[in-house]
Amino acid sequence: MSGDRQFDFWYAVNNTHVLILPRNRLETFGTSMVNYHLLTELMDSNKVRIREGRIEAYRPEIITPDNFTKTMLEGFDGPAAAQYLEWLRENESQLMILKYGFAIRKQEINDHLVSETLPVVIDQVREALAEKDDPLSAMVVGVDEPWEVCLIKLMQEVVQQSAPKHALDLRSDPKGYRHDIEKDFAEASLNRAKLSALGEKLQKLGLFEEYEDRFYALVRSR
Repeated sequence: MSGDRQFDFWYAVNNTHVLILPRNRLETFGTSMVNYHLLTELMDSNKVRIREGRIEAYRPEIITPDNFTKTMLEGFDGPAAAQYLEWLRENESQLMILKYGFAIRKQEINDHLVSETLPVVIDQVREALAEKDDPLSAMVVGVDEPWEVCLIKLMQEVVQQSAPKHALDLRSDPKGYRHDIEKDFAEASLNRAKLSALGEKLQKLGLFEEYEDRFYALVRSR
């Protein structure tokens, strides 16, 4: 990264303020859509740009020490790297490294200018979001360029808010199988035509004995 671009990046980071975080945490076993409102004050003018868009947060994944070190230690070798890898393996039960991915949906951005001061626009957007009552909405005040960096900081804070619950969920259900099975049981209770697929799924996952009583109770129910 060139000196100017690096300066722009850190300037954006240091001048980004997340005023409203989503009330709801990101999904552990699925994707989430964060609806953001990014406010940026234009220099030398009494105008504020409002960008509205969506960020798709992908399902978090557990990264094993081996996979983690393949990325983080690429290009490094020798005793220090080997000792670090060994330490990760020895402490694997105490660690959980989560991988998050995001996509900014630029095609859905609504970009418009408002001839008002920033404090007035903040109050207006805050009132609009309160009325809309969207649990995954966010408001950010940042810089006009590079504005994408402001969204990176937003998602960093969203991840920090969500990660503790994700860690708990993934420790108890690393692959998300039990989460999906609960959804399948709920659907099968409403539509008995889905019972056969549920039984096949339990057999395939090697979990039929664990859910056998519950499955046959559902079969016998009316």
